[in-house]
This record gives sequence, C-alpha cells and structure tokens, in this order.
Amino acid sequence: MTTPPPPGSVEVDFISPRHLAGGGDPAWVTVPLHRACGWSHGNDPLMPRVVLSSPDHQALLRLEPAPDNRWWTLIHAPEADRRPAWFVSFGARTPVELIAAVTDALTDPSAQANTPSDPYEPLLQAGWTRNASGIRSPDSTADITRSETADSPGAWLVTVKLGAHQRVWQARFGEHTPPHLIGAFTTALADPAPLLRTGYRGTLPIHDPKLITRRSQAVRADLAVAALEERVRTLAARHTRPPASPNPSHPPANNRRSR
Repeated sequence: MTTPPPPGSVEVDFISPRHLAGGGDPAWVTVPLHRACGWSHGNDPLMPRVVLSSPDHQALLRLEPAPDNRWWTLIHAPEADRRPAWFVSFGARTPVELIAAVTDALTDPSAQANTPSDPYEPLLQAGWTRNASGIRSPDSTADITRSETADSPGAWLVTVKLGAHQRVWQARFGEHTPPHLIGAFTTALADPAPLLRTGYRGTLPIHDPKLITRRSQAVRADLAVAALEERVRTLAARHTRPPASPNPSHPPANNRRSR
C-alpha cells in the first residue's frame, strides 16, 4: 500500500526521458502567454478549447481536444519580404515543457541568437544517433525526420512510439517554421533533466522501468503551485529590462587621472 504524502504536501513524480513523461498541465503554456506576453484569449465557455492571439495579431495558438488529430496548433501569418506563413502542431501527449520551449522562443526577441543553428546538434550531444531517415533517441522510441515530399519539402516530423504501432505523440513543424524555434524544441527535448508530474501516475504513456525512470517525492503544495507563478514572473521580466546603453558610461571628470 502506498504511503500518502504528509499533510500540506503533494506527491511529485520526476520522470525521464522527458518525451515519455506525458502531456502535463496546459497552463504551463497558456498562462504565461496571456499574463507575461500579452496574448489575448476569447471567452467561449461552451467550447472546450483555448484560442490565444499574439499582441500583433500575427500568431495564433489553438488548443482543442481532438482524439484523432493534433491538439495544439500554432500558426503565424506571413511576414512581408521575410517569411511565408508557417505552422507547428503537437499531439495531446506532447510534454507541455517542449511546447513551452517553442512559445518562449517565439516571444523572446533574443532567442534567435541563443539557439543552435542546427536543430540536430543538441540531440547528437545527448546521444541521439543519425540514421537513414533522420535521427533517433537512445531508447529508440523517438525519431525526427525531415520531409522530402514535393508538397512540403523541409518540414520536420517528430514521432514518439512504443513499438511499431503504438504512437504516443507527434509534432510537426512546417517547412517555413523559423529554425530557432525548432532548435529551441530540440534543445528542450535533449535536456536530461526529468520532468515533474503531479497526479499523472495512472496516465503515463508507459510505466516500464526499462524505458522510464520515475522518482517520487513529497513536495510542499505551495511550492508546487509557485512554480507556475515564478515562470510567469521570469518571462514577464524579459519585457521590462532596461535597454543596454549603446556606449559605456564615462567616469566623472573629477575621478579621471591628470596627465
């Protein structure tokens, strides 16, 4: 019999590899976009969906239960003389931390300079291996390939499977998706740090200890809740930092050495 956590605490599971940790709480994506990044949302309580629009109305994130299709869709309007319209989609069991890596990079003006130019790079450093069609995770449950079809050349497809036929989740990056967003996703995917889940013990895609490592720990309930609030504050701070001075300030004249 499992021992219940102490009063005032919740049991948290630390799960790795992260691509088999299950979807997690959608609020990890939607709440910071609204509260820290200024994305607006509609108010239709009769529809089981969330639609968020960027402040410039160029990007739209849609979360809608669709058992036989993608749950998350991010679309972006074309940018004049820069980039055609593009889209990204994620299945229901895509870990929200991986989706958040994409939306965080999209809303961070400095993200392009801080992500790898080759999306495969962080995965190769984490032990993923190249094969004839793309790249595969060390446990052989995740594959990333690039489309070579005429209608979508250069599109990226991420597929997580258990065996030959049991698909866990799939993500698609359209051919015109900014490379730094794909790099942000693969960097988060390659991160060896486990993902935290509460209340997901019965809904993990797999419990096989040969494929996942799960460590349970009792954590104060207020600390578990505070993680989202801290994330919101951190992302909001990106938009309130003072701009860097273009030139270094000079010391006061009376502190300068005379010749």
